[in-house]
Amino acid sequence: MAYDGDEEQSQDYLFKIVLIGDSSVGKSNLLARFARNEFYPNSKSTIGVEFQTQKLVIDGKEIKAQIWDTAGQERFRAVTSAYYRGAVGALLVYDISRRQTFDSVGRWLNELHTHSDMNVVTILVGNKTDLKHAREVSTAEGQALAEAQGLFFMETSALDSSNVAAAFQTVVKEIYSILSRKVFQSQEQKKSELQSLSNGKAVVLQGETNETSSGGRWCCS
Repeated sequence: MAYDGDEEQSQDYLFKIVLIGDSSVGKSNLLARFARNEFYPNSKSTIGVEFQTQKLVIDGKEIKAQIWDTAGQERFRAVTSAYYRGAVGALLVYDISRRQTFDSVGRWLNELHTHSDMNVVTILVGNKTDLKHAREVSTAEGQALAEAQGLFFMETSALDSSNVAAAFQTVVKEIYSILSRKVFQSQEQKKSELQSLSNGKAVVLQGETNETSSGGRWCCS
C-alpha cells in the first residue's frame, strides 16, 4: 500500500475469476445477472470466450473482478490453457435439475488444478434453484461435495437473482482476504528485518569469520 502522510492512496486490484462447468448450466446468465442485472431466457451456448469487469469495494479498496466465461462443451477445450492462466478465483457451476452436470464437478476440478494454481479460491454453485420441482441434486449433496473438496458452496438462481451477487462476492472477498494477509505478513517481515539492523546486529558472510561488522554495517570481503 502507498501512503502520503496519513492519507492512503487509492489502490486498485484486478482479480481474474473464471466460470467453469458443463454447457447450459447457466454460467453466462449468472455473469449477465451479476454484471448487468440481465437475464436471457433463450440464451444459446457461449461461442468462444468473453469477460466482464465488475467493480466492488472492500475495506475501502476498489476491487476489479475480471470474470471470464466460456462454453463447457468439449469442442472448446482448446481455449482452456489461456482461459485459466492467471486465474485466482473460480465459480464451478452445475444445474440442480441435471444430475450429470453435478457428476462432472470432479472432472472440472481436475482441469482447474491442471491449468491453474492449486490455491485458486473456488466456490461450488448449484444453479437454477427456481426449478425446484425438477431438482435432481439435493442441497445436502452439494454441501457434502464442497466440504470434501474444500470449496465454498452456494445455490443460486440467475432467473430470480437469488444469491448471484453473494456467490461472486464470496470469491472476491476471500481472494482479497488472502492477499491482505500476505501483504501484512510481508510488511511485518520487513519491519522485523529493519529492526534487526537498527539494533546493530552484525551480519557475517559465510567464510569471512575473521571479520565482523559494527553499528549494523554489513561485513564484506
